[in-house]
Amino acid sequence: MANVVVVGAQWGDEGKGKIVDWLSERADVIARFQGGHNAGHTLVIDGTVYKLAALPSGVVRGGKLSVIGNGVVLDPWHLVKEIASIQKQGVDISPENLMIAENTPLILPIHGELDRAREEAASQGTKIGTTGRGIGPAYEDKVGRRSVRVADLGDETTLIAHVDRALQHHNPLRKGLGIAPVDRDALIAQLQEIAPQILQYAAPVWKVLAEKRKAGKRILFEGAQGALLDIDFGTYPFVTSSNVIAGQAATGVGMGPGAIDYVLGIVKAYTTRVGEGPFPAELNDADGQRLGERGHEFGTNTGRKRRCGWFDAVLVRQTCATSGVNGISFTKLDVLDGFETLKICVGYDLDGKTLDYLPTAADQQARCKPIYEEMPGWSESTEGARSWNDLPANAVKYVRRVEELIGCPVAMLSTSPEREDTILVTDPFED
Repeated sequence: MANVVVVGAQWGDEGKGKIVDWLSERADVIARFQGGHNAGHTLVIDGTVYKLAALPSGVVRGGKLSVIGNGVVLDPWHLVKEIASIQKQGVDISPENLMIAENTPLILPIHGELDRAREEAASQGTKIGTTGRGIGPAYEDKVGRRSVRVADLGDETTLIAHVDRALQHHNPLRKGLGIAPVDRDALIAQLQEIAPQILQYAAPVWKVLAEKRKAGKRILFEGAQGALLDIDFGTYPFVTSSNVIAGQAATGVGMGPGAIDYVLGIVKAYTTRVGEGPFPAELNDADGQRLGERGHEFGTNTGRKRRCGWFDAVLVRQTCATSGVNGISFTKLDVLDGFETLKICVGYDLDGKTLDYLPTAADQQARCKPIYEEMPGWSESTEGARSWNDLPANAVKYVRRVEELIGCPVAMLSTSPEREDTILVTDPFED
């Protein structure tokens, strides 16, 4: 049986939640492998809307094991609130169907405080556009070997030692930013109070997943954000603090690369991004406004308005290569209904030189101008289409041209937020 990785192939917000939910019906295990609770997923099931941030999308499906892997940074207080919120919607969440890797680093209140203070202190043009939820500082502590991890909650001596180690780093930083020192005892008390609610879900995830794979169970690896926010291959420094590309799926849960059989890249029919950073195909006109309004382009968790632009085939071709994408799920095609003319970015003009990729240097990225190819739009509605025959001829031509430009086939086509409004070309689990 195939194991499938789902990654966003743009700047996030591509509609991964619906696709992961759609695929989770075919999976036995759904595992989050990176990111934090800054990346929200919205699921619409039988008219009920579920908003998830830390929890894997599989929790709304009965009979599935949901896993939060070690590649994630976890805010324990947020997780407890999110579990309670989802349970109020009638979803059963227990240690029987939710598991957290014991070596998962925790996001502490001090991380959010540092995140927000840094962003406020940054001068215009140097702001990253973070959500201020502490994800970046938590990852910094992880690589700095001063994290408090899930397993540490079970031993008071270890917990206190790791808190003290973290504060040796954080208190000098806070002093420089004009923030009061951390109340050490209060922080330890907070962690001890939340510990029982988190430890009940703790497990050696690497071992459990190895056993599941040996037993032939299907594993669905769920990514957050998008490949263009990858710490190595994104639009640095305007990126997230983790590796987002598909190769992280194995590391982020404790499995080898051979565990990945198929990579599905989620791609929106146009382009959006939240926060600061370069965006060659961005539209600051009526067309951009129309895309934002029709696509309801506001962040699930933050409510921040997304920047909108035409489809950028250069970027998607690049992310398909860095993530080893086997097929894409093309989402929000219905948002393009009614446009008389559509444009696709097929290259960049950098100071008079034509490029077929996004350069690495930030100053060059900022100077890239889009080179567009125009295609006729369609007046008919594609919303709710469930077969190719339901699509207007020009919509089919648009999808086929995207396939040619990115060098990757469409495996699935989504035409509305409803999970059943999906055209399946290739089942990733059966490919």
